[in-house]
Amino acid sequence: MAQYDVIIIGAGPGGYVSAIRCAQLGLKTACVEGRETLGGTCLNVGCIPSKALLHATHQLHEAEHNFATMGLKGKSPSVDWDQMKAYKQDVVNSNTGGIEFLFKKNKVDWIKGYGSIPEAGKVKVGDEVHEAKNIIVATGSVPASLPGLEIDNEKGIIVDSTGALDLPKVPKKMVVVGAGVIGLEMGSVYARLGAEVTVVEFLDTITPTMDGEVQKNLQKILKKQGMNFILGAAVQGAETTKTKAKLTYKLKKDDSEHQLDADVVLVATGRRAFTDGLGLKELGVEMTERGVVKTDGHWATNVKGVYAIGDAIDGPMLAHKAEDEGMAVAEVIAGKAGHVNYDVIPSVIYTHPEVAAVGKTEEELKKEGRAYKVGKFSFMGNARAKAVFAAEGFVKIITDKETDRILGCSIIGPAAGDLIHEVCVTMEYGGSAEDLALTCHAHPTFSEAVREAALACGDGPIHM
Repeated sequence: MAQYDVIIIGAGPGGYVSAIRCAQLGLKTACVEGRETLGGTCLNVGCIPSKALLHATHQLHEAEHNFATMGLKGKSPSVDWDQMKAYKQDVVNSNTGGIEFLFKKNKVDWIKGYGSIPEAGKVKVGDEVHEAKNIIVATGSVPASLPGLEIDNEKGIIVDSTGALDLPKVPKKMVVVGAGVIGLEMGSVYARLGAEVTVVEFLDTITPTMDGEVQKNLQKILKKQGMNFILGAAVQGAETTKTKAKLTYKLKKDDSEHQLDADVVLVATGRRAFTDGLGLKELGVEMTERGVVKTDGHWATNVKGVYAIGDAIDGPMLAHKAEDEGMAVAEVIAGKAGHVNYDVIPSVIYTHPEVAAVGKTEEELKKEGRAYKVGKFSFMGNARAKAVFAAEGFVKIITDKETDRILGCSIIGPAAGDLIHEVCVTMEYGGSAEDLALTCHAHPTFSEAVREAALACGDGPIHM
């Protein structure tokens, strides 16, 4: 029977980062993972492969729409779908292999198989039982579905996000159920590849947690790129043949029923915590009504020595949130002070343009009745953005009206997912818009738009 200081169940972003941090802090550590490769959903069938396809199809879009204007003439590239998928898999393999190397480098034992917790201090994998002073549940999440939509990734007609990454061919017509991050990203991929993409969303807006202005602008831009939207629609179900699907939905405004024909239906209605088979209920671990593990401020459950992080607990289902919690809980177990600032966790949508946000939105502050200021700057006033055909969108910074402290920021535009972090750092240190505005930004860069938005919170921007 092997004995460890810590055993982590799950090797996704939260689990593998936690394992490495535990080992760095001198704890004898093992990580239980049943997949053939490390990295969890994110690296294998989520964040990383989807970004590879988004990058490849963006290059195609640039070639088709902007190359001629730049003087790059000649035959437009054709799509070799099998090669594009092979490129995607090479990216995945490189990243998952890298984590395996890091495990060896940091002397983290990979226990291959699926784990359960028969009692506190013990993890069972197959027929073997391993002892651990501390156990961290980092089992992540799985795609959620809707009644009447039976996922069958092998058949390739009604698929979830995993199936959408590996379709046998590019569909002529695709229906995406859900206008959240996954639906819009994967819808963008196939729209660029030539599919007729229709997004069906139950709510009256896309990306429900985002700033209202961002929602409207993103929908407008994506529509211009060829994506269609049906909002306020409740999906009733779908019928399939050998090669096609017929999706039925009702419009909430008048209860009228409609149908859409599709070669592929992508169900992108969110994700749910995956804790099946762990034995948590039998162990007495408290769960919330939503089926996630209850934890205290130090990621501990009500069962001594059992912790939980990432998608298995409450909060946004984001890989970087799980990573932060993974490092923090490792430090708590090692006797240090683990830290996660939940007010400064950015979110990103990797469409083109990208969308990123951190902190409060204007809608949230209005609901709270809080006095605030808004500084905005359009990428139309940014020289670098105009030079690379990326001038759509804006930066919007919101500050406390009295103190000028930054409360939130939304960006829709080029490299938004990278630009948001200078706002995150400023917020982490309790900085103001003036602090950001007084910081020299290199020219010409996209980041100047962030500085201009900060200036707009004061006397006004320079270039607009």
